[in-house]
Amino acid sequence: MGQPVTPGSLALVGGAEWRDGADFDADLLKGAGGQVLVLPTASAYERPDRAVAWAQRWFAGLGGQATGLMVLTRRDAQDEANAAAVRRAPFIYLGGGSPLHLRSVLKESLVWEALRQAWQEGATVAGSSAGAMALTDPMVDPRGGALTLGLGLIEQLAVIPHYGQWSAEKTERALALAPAGLAVAGIEERTALIREPGGAWRVAGAGQVHVFQGGRPAGLGVLPG
Repeated sequence: MGQPVTPGSLALVGGAEWRDGADFDADLLKGAGGQVLVLPTASAYERPDRAVAWAQRWFAGLGGQATGLMVLTRRDAQDEANAAAVRRAPFIYLGGGSPLHLRSVLKESLVWEALRQAWQEGATVAGSSAGAMALTDPMVDPRGGALTLGLGLIEQLAVIPHYGQWSAEKTERALALAPAGLAVAGIEERTALIREPGGAWRVAGAGQVHVFQGGRPAGLGVLPG
């Protein structure tokens, strides 16, 4: 029998990705051999080419190489060539934009199953803002703060990105509607909540992560392993 496979690192970023202060990207990049595959799916209607170019400049400055994969529609997500590219990638990064569009494009698609497989076999996965929101289940609906279905790479965790910049009403609604056992992480910009391959969580970057359970402040220990 082969050795058991451990999922790779997972970074949930609070937004303002690929900017000064997001020093955790250097460690994630190093662990992936300097290569990162960027999916600008969430920014499909907001110049996804510009998002990829920004990522390429940022990771080049860290000594690595970023490649864009233009999975922008459901048809793109069902393309086997795109799925194969994701499956091969040592580091997959979902950028910001619309979490609802990201979810609708990727859910139960070939590309999503490839991403899940790659992570379970040791690849690093990162999502910023919309990317972080959609990777969890449940997902916070950005339109009002209610909870909805997410992609579920990590379950029993919901993310509020750009923490401190959302309206207080939406933040309060998300915390009030969260079931008692659900952890909610408010992640500030240029900050990452990182799950290590062994299951432990840590915070890195320019800001802070605020964890809640049952609507009350909690520590990292309530996060799913």
